[in-house]
Amino acid sequence: MISAEGRQSNVSILFNGHYVSRSSDWIMYSVEARNIDKIVETYGPSTKLGAIVGGQTSTKAPEITAFEKHLPGDVEIISCHSLHGPGVDPKGQPLVIIPHRAPDKSLELVKNILSCMNSEIVQLSAAEHDRITADTQAVTHAAFLSMGTAWCANKQFPWEEPRYVGGIENVKMNITLRIYNNKWHVYAGLAILNPNARQQIRQYADSVTELFKLMLGGHRKELTDRIYTARDAVFGKTRKDQELLLEDEVLDRFSVGEKPKERLKNNHLSILAIVDCWWKLHIVPYDHIICSTPLFRLWLGITEYLYRNPSLLNEAIETALTDNTFRADDLEFTFAARDWSECVSLGHFEAYKEKFERIQRYFAPRFPEASQIGNRMIQTIEANLRSRRGE
Repeated sequence: MISAEGRQSNVSILFNGHYVSRSSDWIMYSVEARNIDKIVETYGPSTKLGAIVGGQTSTKAPEITAFEKHLPGDVEIISCHSLHGPGVDPKGQPLVIIPHRAPDKSLELVKNILSCMNSEIVQLSAAEHDRITADTQAVTHAAFLSMGTAWCANKQFPWEEPRYVGGIENVKMNITLRIYNNKWHVYAGLAILNPNARQQIRQYADSVTELFKLMLGGHRKELTDRIYTARDAVFGKTRKDQELLLEDEVLDRFSVGEKPKERLKNNHLSILAIVDCWWKLHIVPYDHIICSTPLFRLWLGITEYLYRNPSLLNEAIETALTDNTFRADDLEFTFAARDWSECVSLGHFEAYKEKFERIQRYFAPRFPEASQIGNRMIQTIEANLRSRRGE
């Protein structure tokens, strides 16, 4: 290939994937998870003898199945997955490497190739990867997809609503916009093709629904007991003295809209439901912090901020029972959580795409600003994490 300056480079554009497969020593399939089987079936048989093959899909079960089915037996399989989005600096971020069928020397070669990213290497099996990504990403995505759906249904731009600006609301809004600023298939593949994710998304919808019913019915004791039981199961006593990932000053620093003079109370149904879901599924989010995405760490940051602040948590419970300000929003959020869960359970990629892109168009005008703020927010929480680890 000739470079823009007219110099000959060492990059050649080949005619198709067969030419790539037969001539390459290391091959990476970076395709949508739902298409991995068809593409490996097409080009896999042409793979060079002794080559190393991997993929970057977010769900490894279908990827590994495709490799085992379509690759020659004399081909090695070492997959990987960078646990962050395209706009995040890979330095220090988790990079999972999965040595499925390969000797140690090939594993070291792949690690050496990927070392240029300066990421934190985590070695897992395909099954471990899928379970951990479900634990850290599936419900996180479902929560923010549902928030965006609810705001869209109510014809709201949250940065124009004083009740959605400041503190925890800044993080909710920015992550929601960040997710909708990505490609739909990034989330659909993980949600629909990962069986662990399906179960968790279903439980999140159930948690949202059950908590909302308790709020509507005014069942104070049952709601309070359930919230505190979930808190103790997820955060426990050992976390009480640990420094928070996010503090007030940090939360208020990153705002898309104008912060109101007085903070408005919120029942934080989306956050109450995530902890309820973790409790029901026996998930302790800190167990997978080394394999978590920046978005998950932000979500965990505002979750522990709420649950480890007794006065704020009690305020959320009281607001849930006595304040109707967010009732319409919570109703739409409950509908949205159940609808996304149904879409995932049925495996409807096209329905997922249509729904995602419709809401994406609604929020599109604010994506550039939200992306910049989100990047700064992620950098802040990453610094706090390094401080917590004593780095």
